[in-house]
Amino acid sequence: MAMSCKDGKPGSLDNGKYVRYTPEQVDALERLYYECPKPSSIRRQQLIRECPILSNIEPKQIKVWFQNRRCREKQRKESSRLQAVNRKLTAMNKLLMEENDRLQKQVSQLVYENGYFRQHTQNGTLATKDRSCESVVTSGQHHVTPQHPPRDASPAGLLSIAEETLAEFLSKATGTAVEWVQMPGMKPGPDSIGIIAISHSCPGVAARACGLVGLEPTRVAELLKDRPSWFRDCRAVDVLNVLPTANGGTIELLYMQLYAPTTLAPARDFWLLRYTSVLEDGSLVVCERSLKNTQNGPSMPAVQHFVRAEMLPSGYLIRPCEGGGSIIHIVDHMDLEPWSVPEVLRPLYESSTVLAQKTTMAALRQLRQIAQEVSQPNVTGWGRRPAALRALSQRLSRGFNEALNGFTDEGWSIMANDGMDDVTILVNSSPDKLMGLNLSFANGFPSVSNAVLCARASMLLQNVPPAVLLCFLREHRSEWADSSIDAYSAAAVKVGPCNLPGSRVGGFGGQVILPLAHTIEHEEFLEVIKLEGIAHSPEDAIMPRDVFLLQLCSGMDENAVGTCSELIFAPIDASFADDAPLLPSGFRIIPLDSGKEASSPNRTLDLASALEIGPAGNKASNDFSGNSGCMRSVMTIAFEFAFESHMQEHVASMARQYVRSIISSVQRVALALSPTHGSHAGLRTPLGTPEAETLARWICQSHRLYMGVELPKSSSEGSESILKTLWHHSDAIMCCSLKALPVFTFANQAGLDMLETTLVALQDITLEKIFDDHGRKTLCTEFPQIMQQGFGCLQGGICLSSMGRPVSYERAVAWKVLNEEENAHCICFMFINWSFV
Repeated sequence: MAMSCKDGKPGSLDNGKYVRYTPEQVDALERLYYECPKPSSIRRQQLIRECPILSNIEPKQIKVWFQNRRCREKQRKESSRLQAVNRKLTAMNKLLMEENDRLQKQVSQLVYENGYFRQHTQNGTLATKDRSCESVVTSGQHHVTPQHPPRDASPAGLLSIAEETLAEFLSKATGTAVEWVQMPGMKPGPDSIGIIAISHSCPGVAARACGLVGLEPTRVAELLKDRPSWFRDCRAVDVLNVLPTANGGTIELLYMQLYAPTTLAPARDFWLLRYTSVLEDGSLVVCERSLKNTQNGPSMPAVQHFVRAEMLPSGYLIRPCEGGGSIIHIVDHMDLEPWSVPEVLRPLYESSTVLAQKTTMAALRQLRQIAQEVSQPNVTGWGRRPAALRALSQRLSRGFNEALNGFTDEGWSIMANDGMDDVTILVNSSPDKLMGLNLSFANGFPSVSNAVLCARASMLLQNVPPAVLLCFLREHRSEWADSSIDAYSAAAVKVGPCNLPGSRVGGFGGQVILPLAHTIEHEEFLEVIKLEGIAHSPEDAIMPRDVFLLQLCSGMDENAVGTCSELIFAPIDASFADDAPLLPSGFRIIPLDSGKEASSPNRTLDLASALEIGPAGNKASNDFSGNSGCMRSVMTIAFEFAFESHMQEHVASMARQYVRSIISSVQRVALALSPTHGSHAGLRTPLGTPEAETLARWICQSHRLYMGVELPKSSSEGSESILKTLWHHSDAIMCCSLKALPVFTFANQAGLDMLETTLVALQDITLEKIFDDHGRKTLCTEFPQIMQQGFGCLQGGICLSSMGRPVSYERAVAWKVLNEEENAHCICFMFINWSFV
């Protein structure tokens, strides 16, 4: 490519076959490629004009160069991906072989025990069985409490406890001390989070995970020790003493507090010994256990409002992996004292599945998330780095937990109720709380809010999947929220006109969901909610403003067993700084029958549901109905408000009534979503809206009618539905309604990516919003022709995503979509060869 052509002109054709580019031309093209890897024809012509060194090259050859460059880049990425997958499969194979060896040992142990029992049963001496020949592992399975040697709080005594903790932890992580069974719904594979197992018939609750992470062992240990950064229920971990050991390890005495997940249960705390050491094979071990009076070690007095729980030997075994990264074994084993909670909540504290989701898998997910951020340190989410977005998610979750628990040492106090105990009101006037919120200005004037109020409540739900209910609350905010309350909450942190990306004054009073970030497995989303056209004050009635909420969603997967579903949000101001003041409110739905939960079809109301269910949806619905009778969950609601101290009674009354109205709305929605009440007729889409498969068929039939060619480019139409083919089409396809002010009603995956939105938020975007002035003029000129002859073509140009980012496209095609009666149902647009500028 660095050679010149025969006539001496760089970049000219060589015998009409191909172009030889000079190094200068290649450098120029490479710079342009990194700016815009997929330029439109207009953009390519502009490049030739702006770059003189490319002036003698035909636009078609420029197009071919970019196509080849994209192909090389794709091949390079695919090669790197395959190499990474190969390394991961090699490590995973090693892990599976070790797991197979462990299972074989467990089988041998069970066979030995079976023969032992048979022999003693026949001899009639089972009652006087001698356990002296059994191993420590076998004794552990029979729940025999080992006889501990005398201990004290001296370094030697603590080291003795630490070494015993290490041995017991390793017997659980790689041995047979606990009978592990595969967690429901978790299958090991190259793309899975790891090998997840839960305990079967052992004291307390226990979970175990084995996985691969792309971080070095010392970094892994450092992250896992910082439990509050990844374990959302962890309130604090205080290191009270650190002792070095002779073998180069460390012993730490810790006091840890956990938040209560609901208002119906007290919080938990732990008094722990943590031992960090390096094994002979170079593996790094961090193990923990509770210190009890029976060990004669140091003690910690009980703390008011906390129930002292016990951590049995647990921890992390971290081994370096060939080619970089680490192989990690995680064991969590706890006795959460279920006797201290109401009977209806005890399944939550007796479920190893819940422990695996909230603690064991959370640790593994945090490590994988940080490993990805290290390998791909890109700026995402409106110019925010991943670490900053994770910090915002952590602040939302922590703020919600603080309000939910209302600890007195943080300044919370309970107000007297109004004769009914369904809603609890707490008030916090401490300076620390207000300083943390940074409520210094509101609408440009000094804030007079000097206190924070929280209204909280819990309710029992039956026969409705938590993920389904949470999806509805997220997508249909108007069904339960009061816009005037949203405006009141927003006023506390509002500092001026909103200038967030994608914001526009006015609107239709609807909700627009703007994606911000998500975790690797999409189990958690961080997003910005734009509530359009809400009046903050009487003077705003003439020109309503937009209210913005920062929102955290998790537990949206209906097939995940034992997952807690959360929807937490807080008003944000125009600056949206990393340290923006946050007053989190929201919902938490915890399943109480996690072991009995059955997978259910997606019952949300958007068209994407059909992509996952397909024709088997009805069958799944019937299967789900048969298992729904035992489905129970507890929902906890907490809403926070900043207020002036002299308005306390008024704000408390308002908050109490608001939470009660939300409870009433949730009960109505849950009843409609419950499969025991038949189909969710009250929540259907409006009459006349076609189902997803029908709409896809209409789009393709109308395209063939007007354009004379088939729209799907897939040759496997028989094995893949039209809808799925349309959904995965490479060009952006979207439909808009035939109204005076057309709004989008459907888009395929490429269309959603181009508009940077979701199917739910799509319906709040008007057609004219995505075009610039030139595009709107062109559309106005072509629209009558489209309606008259049924189709039309728009020249390439620039449009805007929902977040205000410019998008270039080579050309756009529009055609009328006809229904079964051959009446125009909507207009479909297809943007060809689009890319972000």
